[in-house]
Amino acid sequence: MSTTIVETERTIRATAFEDLKEKISTGQARFGVIGLGYVGLPLGLTLHGKGFDVTGIDIDTRRVNAIQEGRSYITDISDAELQKALGDGRFRATADLSVIGGLDAISICVPTPLRKTKDPDMSYIVSAADAIAKELRPGQLIILESTTYPGTTDELVLPILEAGGLKAGVDFFLAFSPERVDPGNGRFATKDIPKVIGGITPRCSGLAELLYAGAMKTIVPVSSTRVAEMVKLLENTFRSVNIALVNEIAMMCAHMKIDVWEVIRGASSKPFGFMPFYPGPGLGGHCIPIDPLYLEWKSRIDGFESRFIGLADKINSGMPRVVVTRSMELLNGHGKAMKGARVHVLGVTYKKDIGDSRESPALEVIKLLLELGADVAYSDPFVPNLNVEGHPFEAIDPTDEALGRSDLAIIVTDHSAFDYERIVRSAPLVFDTRNATNGLKARNLVRL
Repeated sequence: MSTTIVETERTIRATAFEDLKEKISTGQARFGVIGLGYVGLPLGLTLHGKGFDVTGIDIDTRRVNAIQEGRSYITDISDAELQKALGDGRFRATADLSVIGGLDAISICVPTPLRKTKDPDMSYIVSAADAIAKELRPGQLIILESTTYPGTTDELVLPILEAGGLKAGVDFFLAFSPERVDPGNGRFATKDIPKVIGGITPRCSGLAELLYAGAMKTIVPVSSTRVAEMVKLLENTFRSVNIALVNEIAMMCAHMKIDVWEVIRGASSKPFGFMPFYPGPGLGGHCIPIDPLYLEWKSRIDGFESRFIGLADKINSGMPRVVVTRSMELLNGHGKAMKGARVHVLGVTYKKDIGDSRESPALEVIKLLLELGADVAYSDPFVPNLNVEGHPFEAIDPTDEALGRSDLAIIVTDHSAFDYERIVRSAPLVFDTRNATNGLKARNLVRL
């Protein structure tokens, strides 16, 4: 290699950090986000709102086409908001991964599901890292946001990116910042949620903090990517364990003929030392049912036995069966068998007022009802069609007539659009797993 080439490479390395810092500071950095789901699309629009030029990347052409047409598929993003961003020419979506080379900062917001064996599926992260590695150049910042186990950034992503000869912290910059999105939460948008950031090196952290400081209200720096990865897993494990506790208390209260909702309400009056959690038909979504198992898997690999996480998962994942068993008992009490009973499921998304049915406990509830021979129908204003174990469904309106035809209505998701007074009035028997009917009293109404 000639002296001139060596000196040129040294100059590029020396200026990579300063050049990128200048671009971010002046709002000239071109930002990209890989994965345009509930995390990536709001993040991209948030950075765009602060003046950055943003490219959204997704291999799902249906998403890309929808964005290009100004149609939002995410509850928290309106069509008008999306169309406004598209209109100024600084926001775009593409399925072309080669655009990565022209970006200055890239956030990875791809799914991290579990395999059937409950081991982490890292394939989406690996694919994203491989795509970046092919286009990687000096002066780029890469931020992994996908929830994952401690060590993913430096053990998995870093070697892929450094395989081409560029050095993290010198040529390019790598950090982890966990997504903390709560779909359907009107109080906390992406910009309002404190942003935890940990980098491979101090320079990596500094650039990631600088990028997000312009768009997020609060930045929370931590000492490493591993700490940042662990932060998110602690948050969701905390919720999983406490929900499992209150689910077990709910089963205990049902056995003792005690109203668990009244118990929680009473305990919540204590101004210190108690935080209310609420029972339900099971966990859903992409975070709470999955993230703690990433932590359990990692601790097992490292030779540490975790106990609470596995027990919590066992209780929470068993709640759909608890719901169906209670439903069968309620029908039996009214002289009806589950086989052949007309069961109307109200709500199939994993939480109220959103259109996401990933990991929803309603799917398991419906599956179990079908296995017991029930004639199942469902209503959900956000999910017009559903397929459960190869059984296709179309949503029906929860009219007086439809509810009246049922033998049992089960409230699985407490959507605001449901008229609960009418549901209780029209259905012969109602099982409320969410306390959506709080304040109503009727002989045909039973709560979890």
